[in-house]
Amino acid sequence: MKGKNFKITSRNFINKGAPFFIMLFFITSVGYCKSDEKTKSSLAVIERLIGSRANEFDLEVIKDPSKSNWFEVETTNNRVKITASDHTAICYAAYNFLRDIGAVLVSWEGNRINLPQKWPSYSKKGTTPFKYREYLNACTFGYTTPWWDWKRWEQEIDWMAVHGINLPTAMEGQEAVWQRLWKEYGLTDSQLQTHFAGPAFLPWQRMGNINSLEGPLPQEFISKKEDLQKKILERMRTLEMHPVVPAFSGYVPKAFAEKHPEAKISELKSWSGGGFESTFLLDSKDPLFKEIGKRFIEIYTKVYGKSDFYLADSFNEITPPVSEQNKYEELSNYGSAIFETINEASPGAVWVMQGWLFGDNKEFWTKEATSAFLSKVPNDRLMIQDYANDRYKVWENQEAFYGKQWTYGYVHNYGGSNPVYGDLNFYKNEITTLLQHPNKGNVVGYGAMPEGLNNNSVVYEYIYDLAWSQGEQPINDWLTKYLHARYGQNTGASAFKAWELLLESVYSTKYWETRWWKDRAGAYLFFKRPTASITEFKGNPGDKKKLKEALDLLNEEAKKYDKKNFIHYDLADASRHYYSLCIDEDLVECVKAYQQKDIAKGDKLFKKIEKQALDIDKIILSAQPLNSLDYWVKSASEYGSSPADSQLYVKNAKTLITLWGGEGHLNDYASRSWSGMYKGFYWPRWKMFLEALKKAAINKTEFNETKERELIKNWEINWTENK
Repeated sequence: MKGKNFKITSRNFINKGAPFFIMLFFITSVGYCKSDEKTKSSLAVIERLIGSRANEFDLEVIKDPSKSNWFEVETTNNRVKITASDHTAICYAAYNFLRDIGAVLVSWEGNRINLPQKWPSYSKKGTTPFKYREYLNACTFGYTTPWWDWKRWEQEIDWMAVHGINLPTAMEGQEAVWQRLWKEYGLTDSQLQTHFAGPAFLPWQRMGNINSLEGPLPQEFISKKEDLQKKILERMRTLEMHPVVPAFSGYVPKAFAEKHPEAKISELKSWSGGGFESTFLLDSKDPLFKEIGKRFIEIYTKVYGKSDFYLADSFNEITPPVSEQNKYEELSNYGSAIFETINEASPGAVWVMQGWLFGDNKEFWTKEATSAFLSKVPNDRLMIQDYANDRYKVWENQEAFYGKQWTYGYVHNYGGSNPVYGDLNFYKNEITTLLQHPNKGNVVGYGAMPEGLNNNSVVYEYIYDLAWSQGEQPINDWLTKYLHARYGQNTGASAFKAWELLLESVYSTKYWETRWWKDRAGAYLFFKRPTASITEFKGNPGDKKKLKEALDLLNEEAKKYDKKNFIHYDLADASRHYYSLCIDEDLVECVKAYQQKDIAKGDKLFKKIEKQALDIDKIILSAQPLNSLDYWVKSASEYGSSPADSQLYVKNAKTLITLWGGEGHLNDYASRSWSGMYKGFYWPRWKMFLEALKKAAINKTEFNETKERELIKNWEINWTENK
């Protein structure tokens, strides 16, 4: 039977604890090393992946500042020799080799390992024009990682290494530094408790969008994350990654503003449609700005060691509080103050900022405003992460950021919401266009900055390969090797045909429009707080007919494989997506039927929707047990060291993926296609709504949608608070 001869580890990388041998050699004048102390961290990644067979790898690092990142792999006499520019290039090369020969596939859903007895003949060279391969959005630390321990982070850093990532965002553990800092300025524990948001909402606290939401933040969380960040940074640095750590961007606690009435501090409008407490921004020309910013980096360095890249975003989804008459001068002062603060506290370090704001608020960030903001910063000391190219064309509109360093990339995932989508042809064509563009400026990096992880693995596998292949490899050739590594060398033609159809039907969508329809969040109509206006919905992206063809082929092909094979995971992905699309179509027709008082038709659709929702729940639970509400809530609960802390974490976990917060439009922004959510959250809401709509139709009374939505909101609040 096909696909039997392999093993899949769940989320854990293999670690057999086997020793590795240190190879003795003479260091030559070019300065390279061969499986010695200098390559032990990259060898350790390989060993955690394939166990004692890592002893068959000879690793060399050759440092040459004049060259781009590169690698060479060659097998001789059953040994694998890898020579590369640094540790991450070694790790990527090793994984590239293992995947090319169909022996290993590393993904969020697990690793497939099926090593040959002898290494086949193999030779490959690779290089990348991108000095940096970036990863992780500032929001990921709320939507995915709040309950991660070191074991899970170690897996993720290994995942980064084998995918060649060397510029990861590293935001954990900063509250320990903020706490020390604000106490030096006289703030008390109780004042800080009213300032810090709950664990799941910390990213937006850090970016100056909110204060205190779903807090207070337990001290045990601050301490745990401090210990965790030390391990994260140590591991990243030993792999020669360049973690991007936080810096001061001007936001201060309300208590600080009250304590310093002499300081020039602006109280900003409530973020994202209202309902959130105000935040407070210190003016860049106030002497306290540099003083606080430098002190933060001093404390951070003392706790976590020296860093070379600091993230500071003063205006993420916030209009700068500048006057119209001196707008450009004030913007340039903000840019100058942030850079000078970082430079004085950490000479030579690079200020990193997200380029999201320039696309999100195009009306304010004209070319004149952007160039003014950046004007007083040396070109080689600022890096703009322009990662929303699947949605905006910021770099082209902003003249490649006026000579500054910048990185090109994609968000792809918003809020951890996980419809099945991506666009491999788009990514391929875009990188080709970018590299050939005469006005691309000083582009130094490439990658993905997803808000949430653990979904659509094929997208990230492909994107990080593009950094090295530069779009020259045909997609079908890449897909052939990918599927051999994912399913096994005996993968049949039907599986390839199914994936060709998946590429044409779902992986040809660069942005999932439905998740933000009519200012209402939610990955599908079914995931949005119910409204009768869905009758105006024009349809989801993609080709549903071809998706069904792919689903039928996968369903037949999966019968030939062991139940642990990833084909069953992919079948579940395609199934939940297809039937979620069906539910959306049926919801529209059901609402129309009840509005037209066609009760029989409405009831028939009602039962069909209910059955599909419950069936999807079972499909996910069976094939994707970690994609579940139970797993998310359990992870949150177990992160607490006391019943009170566990209860707070659970409420954070449940609120983030449903209500979110405020009175604006963020509810359901982080909606999840998880088991437990279809049955326990999405369907009960729509059931309430459709039953009320039917009742109004039967009684020939006007349907009060406002009242019904308020009842549903109250139900949601109770759901998040239910233990």
